[in-house]
Amino acid sequence: VSTGAPPAADLPGIVLAALVSLGVGAVLGPEAPLIALGGGLAVWAAGRIKRDLAPDARSLVGASGSFAAVSALLGSPLLGAFLLMEVAGLAGPMLGVVLVPGLLSAGIGALIFTGLGSWTGLGTYSLTLGEVPSATSPDAAGFGWALVLGVAAAFAGAGIRRLSLALQERVARRTVVGTAVMGLVVGALALVYAETSGKDGSQVLYSGEHELGHFLSESAEYSVGALVLLIVCKSLAYCASLSCFRGGPVFPAMFVGAVGGVALSHLPGLHLTAGFAMGIGAMCVAMLRLPMTSVLLATLLLGKEGLTLMPLVIVAVVVAYVVTVRLTPAPADRDGARTGSP
Repeated sequence: VSTGAPPAADLPGIVLAALVSLGVGAVLGPEAPLIALGGGLAVWAAGRIKRDLAPDARSLVGASGSFAAVSALLGSPLLGAFLLMEVAGLAGPMLGVVLVPGLLSAGIGALIFTGLGSWTGLGTYSLTLGEVPSATSPDAAGFGWALVLGVAAAFAGAGIRRLSLALQERVARRTVVGTAVMGLVVGALALVYAETSGKDGSQVLYSGEHELGHFLSESAEYSVGALVLLIVCKSLAYCASLSCFRGGPVFPAMFVGAVGGVALSHLPGLHLTAGFAMGIGAMCVAMLRLPMTSVLLATLLLGKEGLTLMPLVIVAVVVAYVVTVRLTPAPADRDGARTGSP
């Protein structure tokens, strides 16, 4: 659980844990370590200039550093701002306090990557896919499928979350052995998928953001059976990785949702691109519970086609969010379950 920007002494450990986890194939994304590193480095740098930083100032500086880091990853200062605002639950006066310096930091961070005038940047990164099949205008069948995808993603997300928490409790008893076992499970799932489907096992490994474009452009080469197998193996590897490895949940959720939407597009009434977009948005909100960020991720990913599909994505995301909230026990219910009280 995050309690603010980590101290400088913890930053090398975060880097090492993230590199080891993400580099060897854990089904997690880099966004959570980057948020922690951005905030931690910002607080450390500010502390070198002014050693007696007030707690409120430390929080503001840490939030600004996190804005810059996650915006560089997502390729959009606005998308990064929405993500962190929803994660932090900022509202009222705090929104005005954090938003302005956070957006400024995100913009400056983007300039470092894109460059300024004749100054060359480090190179831009964008989630937007290069080749996206043309999307048709929303129709009644599309809205019906938005309801179906929203409900299905909510139940799938609840299952992934509960299984990963159950595995986490068991791994915590013997962390080193349990983590090694989960790593073997992820590798075995990739092997099963590769040998059974004839596809590349790397689709099960890693976070999946680099595979989204290739998957969409080559989706016609996948049978329904291969798509279902990919969903099962990727979801189980996602659960195993969430239980013990270090990384973020965003990109694997996007990939699982995309595959689910493409699988359902084999049924009448659902266009391929619409299923792809709605699956991403619905699965993201089921795992993250961040509706605005989920809509933006799904639509910005598809460029101009995403604007056409935005109404369908919004319906799928809202339905998934409402059902997810209903499936999540209230804190009192969870306490009652632990104590055996009614």
